[in-house]
Parts: sequence; C-alpha cells; structure tokens
Amino acid sequence: MLRKTCFTTSLTFAVLVFLTFFAASCNRRHNRPGRAGFADESFADRLSGLLPSPDTALQVKRSLSNDVRLVYALDDYQPIWINERYKASQAANRLIEELDDMLWDGAGLDKYKLDEIKALREKLDTTKKNTLEDALKFDTLLTRDYLAAARFLLFGNILPRKADSLWYHSNDSAWAGPERLVNAEGEFPSLMEFRSEWPTYALLRNEYRRYYVLQDDSSYLNAKFNLQQSGQMDEVTRVSADYIIQSEMPWLEIEHSDTISDRAQLILAYQNYHSLKPTRKLDEATLATLAISPETTLKQLAANMERLRWMKQTPGDLYIVVNVPLMELYFRKDATNVMHKRVVVGRTIRQTPSLNADMKHIVVNPPWGVPPTILKKDVLPGIQKDGKDYLVKKGLRIYDKKGNQVSVREVNARNYRTFSYRQAPGDDNSLGYVKFNMPNKWDIYLHDTPHREDFGKKDRALSSGCVRVHEPQPMALYILNAVEGRKEFTQGKLDTMIQTHKTKWENLKTHIPVYITYLTTFEDSTNNHIVFTRDIYGRDAKLMAMMK
Repeated sequence: MLRKTCFTTSLTFAVLVFLTFFAASCNRRHNRPGRAGFADESFADRLSGLLPSPDTALQVKRSLSNDVRLVYALDDYQPIWINERYKASQAANRLIEELDDMLWDGAGLDKYKLDEIKALREKLDTTKKNTLEDALKFDTLLTRDYLAAARFLLFGNILPRKADSLWYHSNDSAWAGPERLVNAEGEFPSLMEFRSEWPTYALLRNEYRRYYVLQDDSSYLNAKFNLQQSGQMDEVTRVSADYIIQSEMPWLEIEHSDTISDRAQLILAYQNYHSLKPTRKLDEATLATLAISPETTLKQLAANMERLRWMKQTPGDLYIVVNVPLMELYFRKDATNVMHKRVVVGRTIRQTPSLNADMKHIVVNPPWGVPPTILKKDVLPGIQKDGKDYLVKKGLRIYDKKGNQVSVREVNARNYRTFSYRQAPGDDNSLGYVKFNMPNKWDIYLHDTPHREDFGKKDRALSSGCVRVHEPQPMALYILNAVEGRKEFTQGKLDTMIQTHKTKWENLKTHIPVYITYLTTFEDSTNNHIVFTRDIYGRDAKLMAMMK
C-alpha cells in the first residue's frame, strides 16, 4: 500500500532534498530495483551534468521533470533500470510489461514512448558493448514513465472540477512516487500500488479489455453494421441483435422456460445491462443501444475509470456508496454488500453533487430546516401566491434570528432570507422518520421521505439534491446494532421513539464514510459484472471530449 503520509508540505520537500544531498556526500549507496548494489561513477558523472539539481524552493510545484531530477538526486545519480553491463534489468522488463498493461486503464500509451524504449532495450540487450548515451536514455525514459504512470493511476489526467462543476470528492493520496521508487530496496515497485482499489475499477478494466478486443472482431462489427443499416424488424435484425448481445454479455446463461422465450430472456438481460426499460422486445431504445460502436463504449468506460481515480484510492472496510445515475445505494462491509437499496436523487435542475463525508449521527424524527435553494425557488413563490395557506399545507413555521415565531405577513421578497423556515417532526415531514447525518458544507445527507411511492419508479431523479433512501429503518438498526453494538436498539424501540414525534440524535462512535458519486458504468448487484446507467445529468460527453 502506498503510504499517504509523505510530503504534505513544501517545507518537508525542501528538508528531504537537503538531507538527500547530505547523504550523497557520505557516499550512501542503495540496493535499488535496477541493480545489485553496484555504483557507476561514469553514469553518475554524466547524468548529474545533464540533469540540473531538483528545485528546492519552498513553493516548488512537483512537476514530472522535477520529480525525475529528484529520483536521481536521491540516489546519487546512479542507474535505476539497468545492470552493470548496461543491460535492461528484470525490473525494467517488468515495468515495460506493466506499462503495456495500462492500455486497459484507458491510458493513451503514446505518451510513454514504449516503442522507443523497447527499441533501446533490444539494442542494449544485443550489442556487445553498449554506449553510455543509450544507457542514460533508456534509464531516464523508464524513470519518467514510471512517475507519469504512477501519477496518472493515483490522480487521473483531468482536473475534476474542469470536467464536472459539482464534483467535490477529496482524493487524499499524497504523491510520493520518487520516494517509493528510490526506497524500493531491491523490490520491484509495482504500479499496482497506485491503482484504485475500488472493486468497480477492476471490473471496468476487465470490461475495457473485452470491448477493446471486440473492436477487431469482424463478425461482431458486421452484426453492428447490419443493425445500423436495417430499417425494419426482419430476421437479419434479430440475428444480428442476438449475436451482439451474446458477444457483449458472454457470461449470460439462458434457462429455458415455458413462460418467457429464450430470445425474450436474452433481450431482457441486455436491457438490464444497459438500464433500459425492460420491455423484452427489440424496441427503438434497445436497437439504438445495440448499434453503439465499441469505440464509444470504450470512451465511456475510460471516463468512469478516470472518475474513480479522482476519488480516494481505498474506500475502506466499511462504507456506503451512492451511485447517482444508477439511483442505488450499496452498504458494504469487508467487501460484501450488507444492504442494497433504491434511492431518489436530485432532479436535473437540482442535481445531487458528488462528494464524500462521514456519517456521524442518526437522527430519529428529524426536523427540517429549509435550505437556501428550496427557500428561494419553492417557499418564497409559495408564500407570495398562497400566504398562510402554503405554510399550513407544508407544515412550515417561520422564525426570526432570536428564535421567535413570526407571521407570514412579515415576510416579503426583500427580507425573506433573514428568517429561518422549519418543519416540525411528524408523518408529513420532508425528511421522514430517519435522517443519516453526514456533516458537509453542501448540506447533503441521506434521509427517509413521506413520498415512498417514488421508489417504485424507474426514473427516481426527483429530489431537491439530497438522497432519499428506500426503507431506511433497517439500515439505521443495522448501524446501531451491528456496527455500534447497541443490541438494545430494536425495531420496537425505534417504533416507540417515532411515535413520540420528538427529535432524538444518536451519535455514532464509528463514523461511516459515505461516497456519493457519479458513475455511468458500475458493478451490478452480484459484484461480478458491470451495468451501464443512463447519463441522467449529461456529464459524460464533456469528460470524454476532454480525455481525447
């Protein structure tokens, strides 16, 4: 596991560089992955003359070129990836293999100059007397590639907020690529250490590899072509559709049934795979999805791997993840789903942001304080139109800054922000009976709702931004019982508390990470395969365009 505690300040960076040069002056030698403890003064003299010393300014930006210089400065300008005969080391060969394998991460391999590196390796391995210049070039190119690939895997290529203005996840990874490489002490510092450990990421890599291979499958491409050219529902269309479904879902097994045909099962499985309406027929939406090119699918998979790189590298052993476009919640403990629930998320005009925060409280019978967005767009127009009748209908009361209740007649478009608007606990409270509080500056949380009929709908983008949870009481009891160890907290006790209509805060000793994210490809309920979701907020196109 990559240590995430190194180099959190520029001052630490400067101090390290100072200590590095002090150690170098004492002729310290390391057992690096590229050699068996040997020192090459010719290599060091030539390289130190070619590479300027790393910038030790307090505000220095950790650029790739500066990191390359830092690696060699930390290691007395000794070779990293070659042995004493200037041949490629075992570590060099493993790194080249791992760089090739990054194709399945959606990485553009052109920037790694692998063809040039492989040509140099061939030259070094076959030439009886290698030149210092070739050795220097091979070694520094691999060091550059290692650092570039590690940073890509850890943080991605795109700045999140440039692609998605509502992305607020914190990536807590500290960049220590140069230090990890230099301190490998004979071990190969695998790029795997920097890759996302979210289970979704591994599934997306596997899916990317499959669709990449399908790009060269002539039968598959011919079926796509036939489907795109056909203007009617004929046998060619049906056969082509069957072939595409079986190619894209090779794990699919059909069980013969007297109630549903094999073809209907096939189509239904594909519709579920792409979050389409389950009509069991080759309707317009299904045919349009079947015709999507593998290149487009690869871009979508790559975009979602990029989003995962923007998040924490490791989700933890106990966490909740809400996938907004899928409109579902997964509660996970030790890599197992202990709960899987439908959720209601924000409408298109009030989108749920992507963020992470820790759940710290469960609130029974929560009051509801109207947030600023709803106050401006809903409450004020309602008051202006219906006055007191609106407040009665919504169960709202108005309070001044001293906490005194005021009349609706005192509120107008100029002063409405000076008051607070609250809804008392009860059966009609907008938050329902249970709220899962996860303090954050965007005032987003998970909660119950009196509109429980919405969970039966396919389109559940219906809220004002927060996440409504289907049947939240079992989740509250699981947290209080299984996580907190409070065995006395039974359904009967919870029912009694709810009936009082009095607010009760239950503080959690175990703070549970909650990740609200936007992934249009995600694992299915089995955690063995992925599903494609609808891009409900239309965010994919911008990110895919930036990733070109």
